[in-house]
Amino acid sequence: MSDTGKTVVFVVMLTGVCALLLSGMYSVLKPIHDFNKKVYTKKQVISSLRTELENVGDLNDQQVEELFKSKVKELVIDANGDVVEGLSAEAVEMDKEAKKPLENRRYPLYVYEDGGSKRYIMGVRGKGLWDAIWGYIAVKEDGKSVVGVAFDHAAETPGLGAEIKDNKAWYGQFAGKNLYDEAGNFTSVLVRKGGAKNDRIEVDGISGATITANGVSEMMQRGLAVYTPYFKKANVIK
Repeated sequence: MSDTGKTVVFVVMLTGVCALLLSGMYSVLKPIHDFNKKVYTKKQVISSLRTELENVGDLNDQQVEELFKSKVKELVIDANGDVVEGLSAEAVEMDKEAKKPLENRRYPLYVYEDGGSKRYIMGVRGKGLWDAIWGYIAVKEDGKSVVGVAFDHAAETPGLGAEIKDNKAWYGQFAGKNLYDEAGNFTSVLVRKGGAKNDRIEVDGISGATITANGVSEMMQRGLAVYTPYFKKANVIK
């Protein structure tokens, strides 16, 4: 065999070995990656209750898992507000659901119960200035009164749009707001540039991050509305 032929054979064999190694690494690392992703999501979910749960941000992975096992019920609902049996909220990938027709989408709903009190936590997803934004909105047993929120983003600008996640004073404004007006009509919560005018359903905008703030408003308006059918069917909203 010529030197060129030997080189070709060597390259082919080396490529095969590399492919096997990469495949093996993927098989070993994927379960770890999937576990870390689920725990990260759970931390975001439970962070929406940080106004009521002290030091919730300091919980380690094991503590988060134990909290979910003991106090959180996971539901998945469809576009009609019906519970989808056999599915867990943590298995719902909102980015993939957003690509489906509306009638086929599934939505995660977490129910936190402790000492007779109940909190509903809804997942929402939208678009910021540069990429996706998402969040978890916790409400009281009435399905209307906001307890707290936890937002995150893929690529918003540090010090500007990224403040939706990092600025405690800003996201803290959502606690105490109401998702419905005095007449009982769904309104969501509006992020208003220039300052809130209606303390019941509005929060101040973020200086220099109008597009991201508008994205939060749109995300909550559209994303929370899909939970209303479930709350009405379950007699949460009277």
